[in-house]
Amino acid sequence: MIKNGLRLISTGLTNVQTALRGCNFTSAKLPGNAMPWFGMDIGGTLSKLVFFEPKDSPTTQTEDEILSNVTQYLTKNSAYGKSGHRHAHLQMDNVQICNRLGTLHFIRFLTSEMNNFLDLSKKIGMADNVPTVCATGGGAYKFEDIFKNELNLKLRKCDELDSLIRGLLFTVASNNNECYSWPQCTEYEQCSTQEYTFQYNEYPFIVVNIGSGVGVLAVYGPNHYKRISGTCIGGGTFLALCGGLTGCDTFDEAIELAAKGDNLKIDQLVQDIYGGDYSKIGLPGREIASSFGKMNSKDKWAQASPEDVARAALVGVTKNISSIVRPWAIIEKTDRVCFVGNFLHVNPIATKLLSDAMMDYGYKAIFLNHERFKE
Repeated sequence: MIKNGLRLISTGLTNVQTALRGCNFTSAKLPGNAMPWFGMDIGGTLSKLVFFEPKDSPTTQTEDEILSNVTQYLTKNSAYGKSGHRHAHLQMDNVQICNRLGTLHFIRFLTSEMNNFLDLSKKIGMADNVPTVCATGGGAYKFEDIFKNELNLKLRKCDELDSLIRGLLFTVASNNNECYSWPQCTEYEQCSTQEYTFQYNEYPFIVVNIGSGVGVLAVYGPNHYKRISGTCIGGGTFLALCGGLTGCDTFDEAIELAAKGDNLKIDQLVQDIYGGDYSKIGLPGREIASSFGKMNSKDKWAQASPEDVARAALVGVTKNISSIVRPWAIIEKTDRVCFVGNFLHVNPIATKLLSDAMMDYGYKAIFLNHERFKE
């Protein structure tokens, strides 16, 4: 069934929560705000589902019956089949949406397992009383006909970037301990994250959305933003490199390998070229001069460990992202950069690298606990 459980959001709570909040039920024309309420972000790699479980009194007996079946299944399980997964530790309680008070549940699954998700939806009656569900991501277009034919369900398509910004602001405003940052710390093993109070109503700030690829947005107000940059080298690149070079199958496996590896055995450093620092331009000897630069022969590849290769891939992708973001912080005259996206899930190596890269130039790297459910 769904490979890593219904696999929680391809890029933070923000996109999906807009499906529940920003793309409102009135405009979606849901009769009587029919329950249950779902929001989806259907990405190229991962699909993310948010389920709103009302805690107030049901409005009709029919609503109560449908909710009982769906809620009992979704909330009594944390895994669905081989890969579906609900992130119980991320659930948000006492959330008010469309004048209803309830709990938000976060579920993820591989987009490639969409057929299994549809079969499960039919089995537990997830769509029995809901003619329309708000959805974002490319899959809202790609799978539109399948949802209609299999579930008799219409996908109301919400713009992905609108959803990202509005969902991020909603999440930060609704959850006091949503954001965190890294302190300046030279010994990685001795570092720990700190809670960070993000002033979401102060502008501008930059949002870096790291999914399969990377998008960089400048946010000037709750309804005013623009895409300023991006790169095709993102989480999809990291996973593909690790899969091809180490044989791992999943993102979680790739991260586990990287955590045990040493990229200095793979990457070529400034000191490998100069014998030390390049003092004239201020480059320290341990700065990476060439990602994978030491791997220039078959013998070296034969001796490389999967862990070291995965770590080098992770470091290379992350450093590329930070090098793209820094100039835009200067241009936009802001010292706050908010990083979101599935690439950052259970990935402290990347978040620490991004934080260090930002701090080196006087900028603050901010991260979200619901990094994958931002939309």
